[in-house]
Amino acid sequence: MKTITIHKAKTNLSRLIEDVCQGEEIIIARGKKPVARLVPISDNHGERKPGRLKGKFKLGPEFFEPLPHEELDLWWK
Repeated sequence: MKTITIHKAKTNLSRLIEDVCQGEEIIIARGKKPVARLVPISDNHGERKPGRLKGKFKLGPEFFEPLPHEELDLWWK
């Protein structure tokens, strides 16, 4: 992990992005105070799979009942 100033970050952004893509973490500082971190975006969400949350929560029968008129009226204002 290395720390650089905002000015150096602006000047060397392309190079910094390459470093980050190689796994390095970069701290950007205003003067000596760290203000931001440059890290790669990781795609750790994985593939979407239908039924992934099956059994994780339950909906009661009240979920399917119509909303009261007072609440429905608020949606149309």
